[in-house]
Amino acid sequence: MAMFHTGILVLTSPISLIPSRIAPVLAATAKIVKDTLYVHLHPGLGFTGNYVQTKPAFIAANHEVSQLLTNLYTKSSHVCSHLDVRVVLSNVKNHTSTQQPFSSVQILSEPPEVVLTDYRIIDVNQSNLYMQCLEKYTLGCYTCKPNLRAIFLPAGIDYLDSASCSDMDDSSLCESIPSYSDVVLGGTFDRLHSAHKILLSMSCLLTGKRLLIGVADGDLLKSKVLKELIEPYQQRVEKLRKFLLDVNPAIQYDLVPLRDPYGPAITDPNINCIVVSDETQKGAEAVNRKRRENALQELAIHRICIIKDAHHTEDEEEKISSSTLRKRLLGSLLVPPKKNLKIAPAPYVIGLTGCMGSGKTSVRQYLQKMGATTIDADQLGHETYKPGGAAYHRIIQNFGQDILLKDGTINRNALGKNVFGNNAMLKRLTDIVWPETAILVKQKIDDAGVEGKAICVVDAAVLLEAGWIDMVHEVWLLLMPEEEALKRIVSRDKLSENEAKKRLASQWSDAQRLRYANVVLCTLWEPDITEKQVQKAWQLLQKRRPFLAS
Repeated sequence: MAMFHTGILVLTSPISLIPSRIAPVLAATAKIVKDTLYVHLHPGLGFTGNYVQTKPAFIAANHEVSQLLTNLYTKSSHVCSHLDVRVVLSNVKNHTSTQQPFSSVQILSEPPEVVLTDYRIIDVNQSNLYMQCLEKYTLGCYTCKPNLRAIFLPAGIDYLDSASCSDMDDSSLCESIPSYSDVVLGGTFDRLHSAHKILLSMSCLLTGKRLLIGVADGDLLKSKVLKELIEPYQQRVEKLRKFLLDVNPAIQYDLVPLRDPYGPAITDPNINCIVVSDETQKGAEAVNRKRRENALQELAIHRICIIKDAHHTEDEEEKISSSTLRKRLLGSLLVPPKKNLKIAPAPYVIGLTGCMGSGKTSVRQYLQKMGATTIDADQLGHETYKPGGAAYHRIIQNFGQDILLKDGTINRNALGKNVFGNNAMLKRLTDIVWPETAILVKQKIDDAGVEGKAICVVDAAVLLEAGWIDMVHEVWLLLMPEEEALKRIVSRDKLSENEAKKRLASQWSDAQRLRYANVVLCTLWEPDITEKQVQKAWQLLQKRRPFLAS
């Protein structure tokens, strides 16, 4: 069956039955839609011989709907995690309304190309008419792509999912969700996922007028795992805004940067409610303490349960989280490499780089075991310092005899104390050493080509600073938090923390390097986790190499 980029799924089953049916429905839908899937709720929608039996109707915002949202988004992360699922809540109200839902057509950020439904056709002879009815109904609610297609999901779907039926008869589910004029929540919202969508959708149900969202930025990101891979603030805000306007465009959304743990939640007098997850409830309690200090009314706290990740491995968190999604990027191709016409297509050269203490040596050794020819550019750089080396006499001319040991060799520790922390002196040294090192690296690459080697890895801490990017086909970057890098350098090189800081400061930051990286790795965790990343990167490289060579 043809695949569509965007679609809308119209669910006509009673709300109480959808949890038991949604997993197979989503699985069937995922075979038809591959990018964005909107979900429209209309329990009891039916078709007659003339046209749609009824117009869109309001649904009460009760705990049953709340449970459905949690179930639907959780199941979507299990059975169709590649789909960006968005449940539209424009016709879900926590108060009575005389206005007809969808009195005007709702604009969607990704107009659907196909409409699907779980409605069961009784009379197959009426199929074409039912499809026309479904198309007309959908076009009356939403902006869609021209030539909208209608598809009724197969009648043979096994709808039973007993694991989702445990609370269906609970009378408390019919109780309405409380309504607040102004609601606040905060978060990083990196790589918007199902747990975010549950939090945001529940916030929309609770909100009568305005939803204030603090989006973490600045210092609040410093302690995040793989913070360099967090999407830029503006990108996260734009994704949030699109999602929220798709879910319910009637709410006023105020998205603001959050640079401290409290943000506007402790100063805005109009806020009535704060929405948090299980793990951030203490933060909400701290907000209320601050509000009391500011003589402001305490906020009602609405807590959302943490959602488990069905796909998590033993190395990952059990919950759905952005940090896990970032970790899953390690070893993947983040940015396709551009064709480098300045060097021969073979051997295929990987530039392995990262700050001091990032673990380049261990990764280089893993790659060597996997079959790569490896070149230690740092070691070649050291060769240029030796008596008779290409840089030896020029270094002495520029930095004097005081840097020599009794045997005439250059004391690199003494030289380092002269240059690290002094940008002018450091540049004078690198202007001497880097060009000579580049000559040796190129010679090693040429030798590997003559020997018929397929893949060559150049381990070079200064790959990018030295302008050697033209010598490689791809850049593989090792990320490392500065605190951990400092510990490693102090332990390995027997330097003081101050000396280690100076050396790190002389190099590019990981954020600067990331702009040039095709693949990212990290040795922050156990060695077997590092090895899995490298194996993943190596296997993906083997798959794409035939295409890169053509």
